[in-house]
Amino acid sequence: MENYTRRDKINYYLDIAETVLERGTCLRRNFGAIIVNNDQIISTGYVGAPRGRANCVDLGYCTREKLNIPKGQRYELCRSVHAEANAIIAASRKDMIGATIYLACHDAKTGELYGDVEPCSMCKRMIINSGITTVIIRNTKDTYTTINVESWIDRDESIEGSEGY
Repeated sequence: MENYTRRDKINYYLDIAETVLERGTCLRRNFGAIIVNNDQIISTGYVGAPRGRANCVDLGYCTREKLNIPKGQRYELCRSVHAEANAIIAASRKDMIGATIYLACHDAKTGELYGDVEPCSMCKRMIINSGITTVIIRNTKDTYTTINVESWIDRDESIEGSEGY
């Protein structure tokens, strides 16, 4: 027992987010999200079609992939509800005020950890409105990126014109 090393809390939560993503149904990237406040898991979410609708894995194709749409573009064509959105939908706003959302992503084809990610602009808006203050994204099994949500408010992409309808 003298060489016992306890997993740090951030990686513990990221490990759980990585387990949650195993339920994802995306053919490109599967995210897992957990929202934690005061050391309590508030909710979890993974990528999947709205309840009652067919998932991409069931259909055997991804519309965005079929149309060669690059990463980060044209999410309105995606069948799925993103992991962050599903976690936010499942939680009470009062429980999310000051919370942290932990995210992990795997490439759906290889199953490999995909560490160079950030929430899409729609999920960023939901995270901001939910009251979540910190986003932690797994980069490797033991490293992560921490984002202060306030920085997304300060760097308002919608004013810069990078988002359009």
